[in-house]
Amino acid sequence: MSDGKNGLSYAAAGVDIDAGNALVEAIKPAAKATTRPGVMAGLGGFGALFDLKAAGYTDPILVAATDGVGTKLRIAIDTGHLDTIGIDLVAMCVNDLVCQGAEPLFFLDYFATGKLDVPSAARIINGIAEGCTRSGCALIGGETAEMPGMYTAEDFDLAGFAVGAMERGAALPEGVAAGDVLLGLESDGVHSNGYSLVRKVVAQAKLGWDAPAPFAEGSLGAALLTPTRLYVKPALAAIRAGGVRALAHITGGGLTENLPRVLPEGLGADIDLGAWSLPPVFAWLAHEGGITQAELLKTFNAGIGMVLVVAPDQAAALSALLNASGERVRTLGHVTDGAGIRYTGTLA
Repeated sequence: MSDGKNGLSYAAAGVDIDAGNALVEAIKPAAKATTRPGVMAGLGGFGALFDLKAAGYTDPILVAATDGVGTKLRIAIDTGHLDTIGIDLVAMCVNDLVCQGAEPLFFLDYFATGKLDVPSAARIINGIAEGCTRSGCALIGGETAEMPGMYTAEDFDLAGFAVGAMERGAALPEGVAAGDVLLGLESDGVHSNGYSLVRKVVAQAKLGWDAPAPFAEGSLGAALLTPTRLYVKPALAAIRAGGVRALAHITGGGLTENLPRVLPEGLGADIDLGAWSLPPVFAWLAHEGGITQAELLKTFNAGIGMVLVVAPDQAAALSALLNASGERVRTLGHVTDGAGIRYTGTLA
């Protein structure tokens, strides 16, 4: 046992255990508000429990997804706009889960920072709770890591982990065939992919985050932090209505790379680029950065954040259901024989 002459402590090394405890207390109300059937305990234990039977499943298959937010975090850190980045984190995970046909049940987050600032961290995690509420899953745990020497004081990183379930035999994709209709759900902007290119375009344009956005009201930073749209509840409603054969979350890789992931070998798709309008943010990025149409479609969502592959005789009914749920639905084209995505028309 040291005599303590050097006076060292964990706090002196840069880690404040009391701040971590204070954060847990600060976020408990937000986490509690996300409770749903199946949750068995609150925050604070060494692990989190969830009862699948209480959630209504009889023969469930679990589905798990993990993701982050990418360099969109850099904009949030630099601008101090921290309230919606947690929504992005949840969306990147649960929008993937629903593509497998699964209902998101619970979520855990990992938050790492150089110096824990409780009010700022609470804003971030409250955003995570908001994303969970919107997608019907519970925030049942997480980890906060204070890591001086790994991150500068204000820097942080986020990772998310979502677990969902479906009844055995309900997995998607299933039954995709030539002639199936592609229904595209519009995005709310850039979402959470391609931000390394976005930041390069902004730097090339010599604009600060507080400059007026050239494509929207408000500042450039705030406009680019528009959170990823959550498609879970409308997508689940469509799946339960019948006729949905596959879903593709349009993230990094765009339509070009993500749609083929849900198509059987030997099948491709014809997509009419005139079926929707290119959102102003993408038009600005393309013009300012000299980004080609092919690169735009392979990097960004380009205005379509989720694609449903549906049976032709159910397309009209599913489109009406999705529109009624608040989605902006566009009929993009159809599945074809022959691999590959073939585009007609021009993004405009």
